[in-house]
Amino acid sequence: MPPETDPNLIVGRENSEDAGVYRLTDEIALIQTVDFFTPIVNDPRDFGRIAAANALSDVYAMGGRPVTAMNIVCFPVRQMDKDILKQILLGGIEKVHEAGAALAGGHSIEDPEVKYGLSVTGVAHPDRILTNSGARSGDVLLLTKPLGTGIISTAVKGGLASAEVEKLATEVMAALNRKPAEIMASHTVHACTDITGFGFLGHGLEMAAASKVTFSIYVHDVPLIPEVYDYAAMGLVPAGSYSNRSFCAAALRNADRIDPLMLDILSDAQTSGGLLIAVPESEAEILLSRLLAGGVEAAAIVGRVTGRSEGIIELVE
Repeated sequence: MPPETDPNLIVGRENSEDAGVYRLTDEIALIQTVDFFTPIVNDPRDFGRIAAANALSDVYAMGGRPVTAMNIVCFPVRQMDKDILKQILLGGIEKVHEAGAALAGGHSIEDPEVKYGLSVTGVAHPDRILTNSGARSGDVLLLTKPLGTGIISTAVKGGLASAEVEKLATEVMAALNRKPAEIMASHTVHACTDITGFGFLGHGLEMAAASKVTFSIYVHDVPLIPEVYDYAAMGLVPAGSYSNRSFCAAALRNADRIDPLMLDILSDAQTSGGLLIAVPESEAEILLSRLLAGGVEAAAIVGRVTGRSEGIIELVE
């Protein structure tokens, strides 16, 4: 497709950003994103909460504030109880309102497979937009949610996940990235993205490549959902996670020294994952302490930007 040439399109599709950004005035930029998918949990209301939180996350990753959302619904209305659809939509609006946004409408079609998500519009100052291309050598990398939701969702579908870990993974996915976004807004953030379908390694590589830097990742400091290692050892790794690992392989360094199961987890396709944030070293510990104090309990320093490159991830034991 030909590139867009509109001078007010601040962020387009060139660097695999989380959302598009369009300048309306010198003070206001419009952030637009859309995301929807099939159910990944059994409870319809939880599915609605997770799908909405996932879509809203892209606005937070760009440094913005969601203001409106539109439902996107595919539902087999002739084959499935309409109360299931009601619960999905109630879960979605719960998260839209928690984000401080308004549900402005939406669109639905009859479809044999259930799908749900949102198109979301947010706002930010044009000079304060965050992208995945600004990480600098010397920056410290922070992650705000634990990994493992793809593997645990696979375990849930197979009836192998414990009730405790299923509930924990559901709450991890349903949690908005609003709090970490609000906290990081008062810090010097050079780059940000959220961890979703391409996994931690895939989205980390996108940021490293867009910024033309090398990321050194402290493998054992990356937060994980409890039990995820055990499920990975049982082979409960989604096919998409293997694709992520294969895609990243050429840009990884020291992968042969890392436990293969940890590579699977680092590649695990996430739903509504945390924010990966690049900040100056002088602010990293302060930001981390503020995140932890603000209730972002899994927040952790997971790596550092160590030099210039075309996009490399160095794995450190």
